[in-house]
Amino acid sequence: MIPFLLRRAVAAVVLVAIVCTAAFFLLFAVSSDPTSALLGNNPTDAQRAALRAQLGLDQPVYVQYLRWIGGALHGDLGMTWSGGQPVLQVLATRLPVTLSIVIGALILSAAVGIVAGLYAGVHQGTAVDRTILGLSVAGFALPSFWICLLLVYFFAITLHWLPATGYVPIERSIDGWLSSIILPVVALSLGCVAALAQTLRTSTIEVYRQDFVRTLRCRGLSERRILFTHVLRNAAPAGLTVLSLQFVGLIGGAVVVESIFALPGIGSFASRSTMVGDLPAVLGVVVVSVIVVVVVNLLLDLAVAWINPKARLL
Repeated sequence: MIPFLLRRAVAAVVLVAIVCTAAFFLLFAVSSDPTSALLGNNPTDAQRAALRAQLGLDQPVYVQYLRWIGGALHGDLGMTWSGGQPVLQVLATRLPVTLSIVIGALILSAAVGIVAGLYAGVHQGTAVDRTILGLSVAGFALPSFWICLLLVYFFAITLHWLPATGYVPIERSIDGWLSSIILPVVALSLGCVAALAQTLRTSTIEVYRQDFVRTLRCRGLSERRILFTHVLRNAAPAGLTVLSLQFVGLIGGAVVVESIFALPGIGSFASRSTMVGDLPAVLGVVVVSVIVVVVVNLLLDLAVAWINPKARLL
């Protein structure tokens, strides 16, 4: 297990370095001059030149990259161009909001997707199985923004059960925090639930067709024990792999969900920073998002290796 962990940790560090470097040069390649958005209407050439010199944009790109990566390695992601605040400080206040809905969506997806996938796999061909498959297809097909608006209309506007927008920090009120994240979590998790349910259903059916399952039945083991002790252990790695892939989608989907529900997370921060061309802020979001995704995927890889020892050889 230790060599497997070391290989994954080294690969994670290399991946973070490659993605952050690629993001830096791509953003500088496709971004326009940010001085217009930062200075307002009709800035003079002298004002543009002064601001570019202040931001360091008059230097070669490789010099800017070395300065930025040197600061990032020491925990300094620079200052936001639009607000003059430390990027790391802004992200530290917004990251808990995003993690609340993303991790909540991951937990909800795992709970619902595992139950639905296992039940559909065990009861293949039944009406419940076909219903779960139909709902999974709908979960893939429906756009996330439409689901958000639908949830707001029914549960916030019509029934008045939950707030339509806003976020309450958990340290202020646990009940208020739960109320503010329920709708975003549900909206964000539907696609992940659909993917996990379909994958686990297929994996469960394949495992049930294996010879060792028939052998276990011949030995007199109960169906419950066969399912939860043997079938689930062999079907789980495929589900965990899907969860690791879907986590990236959850981070990306948070941008839409946070904008609709007016949540002060890194997704809405990234959206606004992109509109004004605030490159340090966008790069800070990329760095933090990549680190979160890599850490979560590393934990899921360890879970897969613990369940399936053969995975440690990869």
